Amino acid sequence: MARKKRVWYPGAAYHLICRGNRGADLFLDDKDRNTYLSMLEETREKYEFFLHSYCLMSNHVHLLLQTISDPTGLIMSKLNTRYAIYFNKRYQQDGHVFQGRYYAQMIDSIEYLVQVSRYIHLNPLKAQLVEKPEDYKWSSYQAFLQGKPDKHATPAKILLYFNSPQNYKLYVDSRAGDTTETH
Repeated sequence: MARKKRVWYPGAAYHLICRGNRGADLFLDDKDRNTYLSMLEETREKYEFFLHSYCLMSNHVHLLLQTISDPTGLIMSKLNTRYAIYFNKRYQQDGHVFQGRYYAQMIDSIEYLVQVSRYIHLNPLKAQLVEKPEDYKWSSYQAFLQGKPDKHATPAKILLYFNSPQNYKLYVDSRAGDTTETH
């Protein structure tokens, strides 16, 4: 049976999640994380997109990605295939690195866009990896606090709705202790 085709149109934004197969770690060290981010940039050279927010957890990845002219299927296929080949080669493994098809939730409103960004940035805090979300090295949150793009993320679109990076921080902090928000 064929999989249901995902809804896509140029400019569509998505919350994308890729999980390690059977909950296994995708990143065993900083080299793996840096390699994933480099491959993300190489993928962006072929299939342009905006990456509004991201977070690399040990066994999964969150991306808040807005397409330009290519569907997420092409983007994620290139990125995940390349990373799986790298991972299997580095750790002398074979087989699946990612658990099934990546999760994709279309963003259908500005409110949902900013909620997903907050959710992504709170992920390390909710996993009890850090005491403050800004302490987590492998997310785009620092780019938001500085109010300027980093090499990977472009927070400008989301920050437009907050007037300042400090207001975005207040928005994120307002849910820091709340574990009910899920995506």
